[in-house]
Amino acid sequence: MAATLLYQGHGSVRIVTGEGKVIFIDPFLGDGYDLPADLILMTHGHYDHTQVDLISTKNEECSVIKWSDALKDGEYQNYDFGFVSIETVEAGYNKNHNVTECVGFILTFSDGVKAYFSGDTSTTPSMAGFADRKLDYAFLCCDGVYNMDVAEASECAKTIGAKHTIPYHMEPVKDKSGFDISVAESFDAPGKIILKPGEELVLE
Repeated sequence: MAATLLYQGHGSVRIVTGEGKVIFIDPFLGDGYDLPADLILMTHGHYDHTQVDLISTKNEECSVIKWSDALKDGEYQNYDFGFVSIETVEAGYNKNHNVTECVGFILTFSDGVKAYFSGDTSTTPSMAGFADRKLDYAFLCCDGVYNMDVAEASECAKTIGAKHTIPYHMEPVKDKSGFDISVAESFDAPGKIILKPGEELVLE
């Protein structure tokens, strides 16, 4: 059974795996925080990625992986939970996001589907090797204020070569809407999917 992703808005997503495990990434905006968490991932320490208190309950064995766990002593960490394996990858490379304090994540689900979540970043050197990973989904930030803009993100999408690419984190957080349709529509990538806050996507 495939995992189902709920786009909550801004950089926040919730994933329910085929096994029924619940993963939250960068909690901040939107609804859907009522399911008990099994895994919480945070790409960096800015407030719009770290609102763990929104998650009402956590299962007893819930794991919380922060950027400082995932990038330890200069080494990017990998994790295997059975229902998902996680590879930490680099993020940052702009004046607002130091590469030593930010990460992205590649999740591989038990059915082999792979999804990349960029976190807050501009173009990273490692993206050049992502095409070899044959990613199914890539979520790319493109707010153009704190991170790369939609044109740069579109170039990254072509480099990464995922089967489907989804723009997210596409507005400055002051907006509070968590979404900008004009940015989403101008995002230019093969296999583009526009997800609006509250919409779900089956990862298959």
